[in-house]
Amino acid sequence: MNWIITENNKKINALDIPTVSIDEIKSDVEKMKMRVIGFFGKQEFENVRLYVVMADDKIGKIYVTSSIFPPSVKSYESFTQTIPAFHIFEREFYEEFGIKPLNHPWLKPVRINQDKYPFFEMKGEDIHEVAVGPIHAGVIEPGHFRFMCQGEKVYDLEIMLGYQHRGAEEIFLKNPKYNNRLAESVCGDSVIGYNMAYSQLMELLSDTTISNKAQIIRRIALEMERIAIHIGDMGAIAGDMAYLMGASIFGITRTLVINTMLEISGSRFGRGLINVGGVNFDIDEKMSDKITAMLDDVAKTVDRTTKIMLKTPSCISRMERTGVVSMETAKALGAVGMAARSSGVDIDTRFDFNDKWYTSLDVVKPFKATGDVHSRFKLRYKEIKQSMQIVKKLLAKLKDYKEEPIKTTPNGVISPNSFAISMTEGWRGEIVHIAITGANSELLRYKMKDPSFNNWYMLAMAVRNNGVSDFPLCNKSFNLSYCGNDL
Repeated sequence: MNWIITENNKKINALDIPTVSIDEIKSDVEKMKMRVIGFFGKQEFENVRLYVVMADDKIGKIYVTSSIFPPSVKSYESFTQTIPAFHIFEREFYEEFGIKPLNHPWLKPVRINQDKYPFFEMKGEDIHEVAVGPIHAGVIEPGHFRFMCQGEKVYDLEIMLGYQHRGAEEIFLKNPKYNNRLAESVCGDSVIGYNMAYSQLMELLSDTTISNKAQIIRRIALEMERIAIHIGDMGAIAGDMAYLMGASIFGITRTLVINTMLEISGSRFGRGLINVGGVNFDIDEKMSDKITAMLDDVAKTVDRTTKIMLKTPSCISRMERTGVVSMETAKALGAVGMAARSSGVDIDTRFDFNDKWYTSLDVVKPFKATGDVHSRFKLRYKEIKQSMQIVKKLLAKLKDYKEEPIKTTPNGVISPNSFAISMTEGWRGEIVHIAITGANSELLRYKMKDPSFNNWYMLAMAVRNNGVSDFPLCNKSFNLSYCGNDL
């Protein structure tokens, strides 16, 4: 058998992962009709082992295989030719190990070589270039955007990232102890999502079982993070349309959510809440009532402001049919999370991979969107309402486990020769953490994938045939992560 089958938040014996030829893997992948969630290498003496991880969202299963590249083999036939979603994964693998995907249609750097980056160019008397960044007018992180335009119309946008060389994955390998501080610092607006994925992974590897109470508190925090960021993004979209009342109201309303997180954990962003072994802070009945009351107040304000915006002609005219990405394009690019759902692609790690705390809830899924800025705005609103519903139901479940401890001491030694995957549906989409251990229980490889790694090219597609002035609005409607790409 060419693949070993596993599930989210399960570990397998790394020695049981098949080793097959890259041509066999390519042939299998073309037949499987699944999506790629991992395509990365690990140095093994002189050889490079490539791991390929595919997800079947329909049945909640994960398929893993590998292939060995000896020093004499420096290329293989690109997967991207037939499955475009592999394009960024193959580019990263090539950048790290120098093994070239032959006939890759867009073999550009992911995180290096800014000085000689081979930008796409167009020729013609009416064609001109517009360059933005990497230093921006605001306090956002560095990224360069190169537009090819005819007048105000954008024909192509190329996005160059990689200005931050943080080595986050390597730092995990250098620190043998549990490192929640690092996990929650990888992507500062997804503290809960990243820390939860990391903690679940370390608990798997150390055979540490956490209480039901701690599991529920983590998911309450994850949904509060989603609510807060979505509200803030709705305000940012309003601001880019010069609808300043909406920007102000959403900004103030977001503060109510993150200030409640501050009361729970001592941090507005949830830093220090999650630890390997559980959580550091409890949610008692008094705090539960406070969260519920806050959500009720926030819901009223969000409902009222959203409904006004969606009835305001100036807002509708800016959002509808702006920055459209079709379902077909989203699927082809391997889009994930909110960006995928806004184009009608129904994937969500919380529900697709059998998380009992989500699948046991009777929760209405948001509407199927049509891929424009209006859809991304409205989907945020729907997901806010959905997450509020989830939080309230989880708070009710919490009462059944009020006598349980919030944390346990994790086992100090992790399992040898293990391969483990943890996926968490952050507010942007699936956050994937993968760890491989060696014979002496040491971490040999720690691989992370932010949803933005999949979705940056969605933004490039969204601005085509739009005006240059629509770019800030399109950009805010995705709100992708620079540091999530520049690991």
